[in-house]
Amino acid sequence: MTKGVSIWLDVLRVVATIVVVLSHLAYPRFTGTEYAFLRDWNVGSDAVIVFFVMSGCVIAFAADRDGSAGRFAFNRVTRLLTVIVPALMLTLVFDALGTRIDASAYPNGFYQALPVGEFLLRGVTFTNEWGAFERVRLGTNGPLWSLSYEAAYYALFGVALFAKGVARVLGLVALAWLAGLNVLLLMPAWLLGVALWQWLKAERAGGYTRAMGWALSLGGPALYLAGQLGGMPETLAALTAAQLGVADARMVLAFSDEFIWNFVIGLCTVMHVAGVAILNPQKLWGTRAIRWMAGATFSIYVTHYPALHLLDALLPEMLGRDALLLGGSVAVGLLFARYFERPVKTFRAWILPVMQRFERRVLQAS
Repeated sequence: MTKGVSIWLDVLRVVATIVVVLSHLAYPRFTGTEYAFLRDWNVGSDAVIVFFVMSGCVIAFAADRDGSAGRFAFNRVTRLLTVIVPALMLTLVFDALGTRIDASAYPNGFYQALPVGEFLLRGVTFTNEWGAFERVRLGTNGPLWSLSYEAAYYALFGVALFAKGVARVLGLVALAWLAGLNVLLLMPAWLLGVALWQWLKAERAGGYTRAMGWALSLGGPALYLAGQLGGMPETLAALTAAQLGVADARMVLAFSDEFIWNFVIGLCTVMHVAGVAILNPQKLWGTRAIRWMAGATFSIYVTHYPALHLLDALLPEMLGRDALLLGGSVAVGLLFARYFERPVKTFRAWILPVMQRFERRVLQAS
């Protein structure tokens, strides 16, 4: 994980986050049909797959650094919950305010009201998309579907890496059953990120020429663009639906309806990052700004959609409304990151001694 690769992963995180926000802003109920091409290309979902690949790479890197099941679990759980718990509370507050201001800004399909207890339980356990339970949308916060997937991947990867023998087999089977087919269908893209880390770890990048680096770094995005222009997502989705005997694969597979195309995106992403690793850039303009913005991408991702809905309910039709929707939703995420995402090391320093004292008491009692 060279400095150049690390910074470039941050660049990708920032770009993918902004693409997701723009793809949601492009819904006709927010901005009419002016940005419909973003919805036609479904770039928001494609950006999530880029997140999955980066996640697989970074989590595999972190697992090597953590070195033990306890440390791995502690770091993953604290990273998720220190952000997701306040994000769920923000969603509840924003949705409650927005539905009272203008209920028409919360149409069926984009907002699901749940009892607070169920909302919080499904949110903090990341089971809102798991196959063993009924799928639910957490208020307006539809983007949280991907965290339900990622939490399953973290758990499966941790069991596969740290458990042994029968415990490993039983743990993987149980988790796979709980997560369900839809979640598992996108795991190959996440595992491509794990494979990418193994390649980086083996220091293979140094054995290639710069020409190969440029070919891969540019070839990945070029192949993605060619697939989009050639209608590959639509073709693969139609074939999937035909095999399932339905008109639309999303009826059965939900957010995994384009799993074949998503794997292609994963391959394109791996090609691109591998090419960057070969080139190994030492200096990038605006590195400090990139790092700072990347430190808020998780927060922007989990807060922008409730913020968009609230702003849509609040703002009248006016000049500059689209810019206010975009800037306001991103600003909410940046402010949120200041208090919940960036201080994760401080939160861990508070939580770890409490957990250690509890563990000692349990051991003494037993």
